[in-house]
Amino acid sequence: MALEPWLIAPVSAVASLLIGLFLYNYVSSKDAGTDRMKQIAGWIQEGSRAFLKTEYTYLGAFVAVMAIILSVALGVKIGLTFVFGTVFSGLAGIIGMEIAVKANVRTANAAKNGGLIAAFPIAFRGGAVMGLMVVGLALFGISIIYWLTGDPETVLGMSIGASTLTLFMKAGGGIYTKTADIAADLVGKVELGIPEDDPRNPAVIADNVGDNVGDCAGSGADLFDSYVAAIMAAMILGGTMQIAYLQTLPLVFAGLGIIASIIGIASVRVKEGGDPGTSLNNGTYITCIIFGVLTYAVTYLYGYDIKIWYATVVGLLAGIVIGMTSDHYTSINKGPAKKTAEAAQTGAAINILTGFSYGLISCFPAFLGIGIGSAIAYSLYGVYGVGMAAVGMLAIAGTIIAGDAYGPIGDNAKGIAEMSELGDEVVDITDEIDAAGNTTKAITKGFAIGAAGLTALALLASFQEIVKDLLQQSISFNLMDPIVMMGIFIGMSVPVIFSAMIILGVSKNAHRMIEEIRRQFREIPGLMEGTGQPDYNACISIATKGALKELLPLIVFTISTTLIVGFVAGIRALAGYLSGAIFSGFFLAILMANAGGLWDNAKKYVESGHFGGKGSDTHKAAVIGDTVGDPFKDTAGPSLNTLVTVISQIASLFAPLIVAYALIGV
Repeated sequence: MALEPWLIAPVSAVASLLIGLFLYNYVSSKDAGTDRMKQIAGWIQEGSRAFLKTEYTYLGAFVAVMAIILSVALGVKIGLTFVFGTVFSGLAGIIGMEIAVKANVRTANAAKNGGLIAAFPIAFRGGAVMGLMVVGLALFGISIIYWLTGDPETVLGMSIGASTLTLFMKAGGGIYTKTADIAADLVGKVELGIPEDDPRNPAVIADNVGDNVGDCAGSGADLFDSYVAAIMAAMILGGTMQIAYLQTLPLVFAGLGIIASIIGIASVRVKEGGDPGTSLNNGTYITCIIFGVLTYAVTYLYGYDIKIWYATVVGLLAGIVIGMTSDHYTSINKGPAKKTAEAAQTGAAINILTGFSYGLISCFPAFLGIGIGSAIAYSLYGVYGVGMAAVGMLAIAGTIIAGDAYGPIGDNAKGIAEMSELGDEVVDITDEIDAAGNTTKAITKGFAIGAAGLTALALLASFQEIVKDLLQQSISFNLMDPIVMMGIFIGMSVPVIFSAMIILGVSKNAHRMIEEIRRQFREIPGLMEGTGQPDYNACISIATKGALKELLPLIVFTISTTLIVGFVAGIRALAGYLSGAIFSGFFLAILMANAGGLWDNAKKYVESGHFGGKGSDTHKAAVIGDTVGDPFKDTAGPSLNTLVTVISQIASLFAPLIVAYALIGV
């Protein structure tokens, strides 16, 4: 037993957790700076904790109800693993948020005392805590369940638990962060002409809180969800085949991915005058190379079929292609962002149209990467090859999440530097860290969406295998079958409606906050002059309550629509429904992530002094474009990953009951 290769998974997971705790202590030991810096960081930390406490209260009630329903309908084992998944995913989110609110002020203080060389390691290692904790907790949780049950389908309970929490974290946190961001920008920058992180703006603390609850806790939960789902789907597909090692091979490769991520994270350095963005990208490339070498070595040593390794590497390469596509279409140094900024000279409308058009164009190479990657993986090893391609793409998630969490830490550090009046030189250093983080976040979003797309295809294949096992016969889903076709059209509409609901939620909540900001500037004496004290808590309260109010209908809509289609129209309609949702969701997610990132960096390009710079009409038009892109890239787009995963897992979980009780039959 001690020699079984799959034990690489729990061993590497424990190593990941221990190194994550070491880095947590490293960051925490650094000086938090002046009393003013500590005060601002304290406000951000207090607001972040308050949001998570409120959200987890709602979530706890929802999880309890869902656990009872699942236990009654599908067995106590599924109910318990569902709770297990939510707890582990929630823990990853809490740890990520806690380190983010510690690292931000320490990064700003290090920039003040030691420049970029001192500040960058704190910001990145803070992000690395999130990355290592997410993959460590996820793989450790899967290993425990598999060790206890030996049944990969039981892992499905943990996976749906993680996905449910992620939908709360990503959608709820996304509504929160973009409510504050949009309100702060439209009133502060456009109406009053004050800087982005001006302490006079009542929404500025809520905006910084949003970076943590949306971009740190939410993004960590997002990739935790995809990571667990990809491994689980590949294990289920492997379990249906005659070769014993196929069921545990996803665990082996995921464990090697963690080892590669640890080495890749350790390699990230920035030299004097160096570019943080280049250092981050080099860390990702090193992780990919090491992962390829380690998996090849294990494949050779244990005599695994080399075609499986090829399929895994294909998935990894597809992830790199999608990440590079996102980089090209969102980077501040590339043509699309510059042309979108130039278009803002003629007003917000042309700026928005230009960015939206480039967002559409950016979908093609991403689709091409996923399409070709899936086809090659399938030709190499059938549906199991597609499952392993998804595992290959997500195996390096530790490094990817580290770069993603680095982004909001840098953003917060810049805000703290501005609000603490540390001087232009310090603000410029933190701005350089923040700019690298923006590009990294855009690449990560593309990577996460691509991973979710491949994972969804693997989940669809595992759904088909589960149904085949239930019916004890081969089953195919014919596109010309009117029941399947009906399911496809309904499924295509679900991501569209979901996106509309979530963006409307941001709009309604931002409207409430804009009115509150205007009221404070109107009624608080001396606020504009800097002698009055803004009521930060009022904006934090609006963001928190509004986010959760808008969130619940999204959760109910997602789960109920899936179950209604299944129980009314049967398994064939549900298969069509999943297919439609996967392709529609993937398209919208890529479009919104890239268009949103593009508008953001077009605005930053103007702010860097081009086309009139800050305060110009071009700048105001670019800010409006950015506020349109905010809910695209940070709320609706990333949440679609989770939406598709949740409905795929709900379908697989309830497949036995749907086969037995559907009104129209199979």
